[in-house]
Amino acid sequence: MIRSLLSRLAPPALMRAPGAARPGNGQGDAGTAPGRGRQARLRDWAELLRISALFTVPGDALAGAAAAGLRPNRGTAYAVGASLCLYEAGMALNDWADRDEDAVDRPHRPLPSGRISPTAALGAAGLLTAAGLTLAARAGRPALAVASALTATVWAYDLRLKHTPAAPAAMAAARALDLLLGATATRSARTTADTAPPAPASSGRDAHTPRGEAAAAAVLAAHTYAVTAVSRHEAHGGSTLTPLAALGATSTLGLLLARTPAQAGIVPAWSAAAYLRTAAVPCLHAALNPSPHLTQRAVGGGIRAMIPLQAALAARSGSAGTALTLLGLVPLARTLARKVSPT
Repeated sequence: MIRSLLSRLAPPALMRAPGAARPGNGQGDAGTAPGRGRQARLRDWAELLRISALFTVPGDALAGAAAAGLRPNRGTAYAVGASLCLYEAGMALNDWADRDEDAVDRPHRPLPSGRISPTAALGAAGLLTAAGLTLAARAGRPALAVASALTATVWAYDLRLKHTPAAPAAMAAARALDLLLGATATRSARTTADTAPPAPASSGRDAHTPRGEAAAAAVLAAHTYAVTAVSRHEAHGGSTLTPLAALGATSTLGLLLARTPAQAGIVPAWSAAAYLRTAAVPCLHAALNPSPHLTQRAVGGGIRAMIPLQAALAARSGSAGTALTLLGLVPLARTLARKVSPT
């Protein structure tokens, strides 16, 4: 669905601002330069939407379903679809809002380089937002309410809060709401139509209760806060304390997630170890040498670490199968990140 949407939003005439020359070809019309076909346009949109980060999104809904004590159902599928659309809406809106700043700091990005027009990016953000809310509505009114709050948070972050001290808290709230969207949509679908039995009982004391869902959302929010704080320095580097603080936060979360009773099996500890390796090591490197390159690597590692973190949360809630499925996405995310940066 997203591929079809992007191909419609990115006709040749919208790839660049009117009259702007494509770098390196000396031509003023985006539709006449040789070699700029459908695949090239899709690559431009893949870069704008940072599709390598998409693998970090489905786990929010799946971890939310696990925290609710339910197996994934059609409500979970709607939540995953809504999350993907709203996440990509935020990516497009982010670059639209930052187009002037990126013209100085990141001139290679699709908007400042003229490969995608600001109008097309803003239009994509609006259409993806509408698609996300529509999918959430299919899961029920409670899910739509959570998705609406998530949408408001995403748009407020991109348009107002990104360059304020509230930015990390806004991003943390968005991730927490995304997990709660999965829990709410799964529960709503179960109460109306789904008859599947609940997931196996977890050894966690607060699992499968509203308190358990809130705890899982809080863990995801804490990680997101740390990564967002580091990302504020990725363009210029220079901060040692911020990646050091993120290192402390991710290490603490990893150790807490690894502390599970023996009967829970090896999956929670395995997931927690994968999380620590993905998130903490790049933060350590950035703390020792806060260059823009290493800081960006710390941000990329923090984004990819969402997947094993979601797996650890699902495993602690008794959904080992969901956790193993999510861990299977890690190599795919790593491979795609080499082609399209997640930051």
